[in-house]
Amino acid sequence: MATSYPAQLLFSYGTMRSTAVQLDTLGHVVTWEVDVLTGYTVDYLEIDDPRDDAPGINTHARMRSTGSSLDKVVGFVCEVSEAELDALDNYEAARGRRSEVTLDSGRVAWAYLPVSS
Repeated sequence: MATSYPAQLLFSYGTMRSTAVQLDTLGHVVTWEVDVLTGYTVDYLEIDDPRDDAPGINTHARMRSTGSSLDKVVGFVCEVSEAELDALDNYEAARGRRSEVTLDSGRVAWAYLPVSS
């Protein structure tokens, strides 16, 4: 009998919202709910990723901690499986690492933060 793991929550604020990235990375489109993460802000980097919706140079959001209650990142939460988290880790490996964050709703979710964050 296979072990069943509970779904994990993922907080996204950038490229994972792209349908093309979801299909390529997860194999399906996910359902999102709005949530907020206080004490963080988003910076943007130029990237060239063919999975993004627009061709050519695009921007990639990178969330960083500020510790200020005035800074808030409005993002989205979805449920993912352990296998999907592994796929997401591979997708995000060059840009950041998976870290647990507590959202304003009180839910604990995974988010990808820059290694230097």
